[in-house]
Amino acid sequence: MKPSPNSLAILASAGSRKTTQLVELALELAPKRVLLTTYTRENLDQIRTYLTDRHGCVPPHVTLRSWYTFLLQDGVRPYQRSVSSGRRAQSIKFGILDEGFRKKIGKANVDAYYFTKRRSIYQDRAADFVHAVNTASGGRVVKRLERLYEAILIDEVQDMSGWDLDILDRLLESTIRVVVVGDHRQATYSTNHSQRNSQFKGAGIAKWFRDPKRSERIAVEERTECFRCNQEICTFADRLFPDEKPAVSQRKDTTGHDGIVSITRSEVPGYVEKYNPMVLRWNRTSNTMGLPAMNIGAAKGKTFARVLIFPTKPMLKYLKTKKPSDAGSLEKLYVAVTRAEHSVAFVKD
Repeated sequence: MKPSPNSLAILASAGSRKTTQLVELALELAPKRVLLTTYTRENLDQIRTYLTDRHGCVPPHVTLRSWYTFLLQDGVRPYQRSVSSGRRAQSIKFGILDEGFRKKIGKANVDAYYFTKRRSIYQDRAADFVHAVNTASGGRVVKRLERLYEAILIDEVQDMSGWDLDILDRLLESTIRVVVVGDHRQATYSTNHSQRNSQFKGAGIAKWFRDPKRSERIAVEERTECFRCNQEICTFADRLFPDEKPAVSQRKDTTGHDGIVSITRSEVPGYVEKYNPMVLRWNRTSNTMGLPAMNIGAAKGKTFARVLIFPTKPMLKYLKTKKPSDAGSLEKLYVAVTRAEHSVAFVKD
């Protein structure tokens, strides 16, 4: 009989309390040394708040780091001389590399390929560099991590892509317990824009974890319970990804204004005054009639009683046809809708 994998991937629908469970696990693991990491600083701040609310502070056995701070401090710097002759890496250079620049400099020119002149490492090549350093040093990067951490917990794992998945593979091969949580339907960000592992980018991350070659190293658990949204909202969101298991709402309360509605622009002022929803938009160029609003991407991980969405044209088309192929970014529409506990209102043209 094969031993159970030491590591775990929890793939769960929106509102399933993934982040909360990860924070609780970090506290339960005391006094073991734990790294808790995620891609965005917004999500990291949310985790810090959760820890503070439950424990009063970030406990000493828990290290909080964004994914790229982790790559820089624990991956790039310690053994960078195994690959690069340049001076110490200073920071991460964020941004998508121009295609012309990608082709201009080859990997053989190590310092120019991975680093700016000011010695910042390019975002899309940081994990690639860490992987190269670990290989060239005989695995010293991972061995050092084994001494530093007994568990590494990763939130919003659906954001991981490119060479970052190779780093995750090396962690799964180590003695470190790895626990990741995420929802591939909410893949609105990407840690990496390289073509490496492109078949697993975004919603494809679920296939990466379900690959049989990882079954002995990481167990995959799928959860469908939703503690945030009522069933009508869950059902609307599920229709965007018809091949996935539908979410089951655990909410039984009603307010008299629940579910999905559409309103005209002329109805917006009265609706906002009566229900005080959180206004969500695609980006800051969206016309929200002068109402304060939050970008859909920034709303990921948050909960509101009600939301009012100023939809894109593809989203409006989807509301008419109910065809997911018409919706544009399925992930962003899914995120927008599943922020709400009670009601979602779409503003029609």
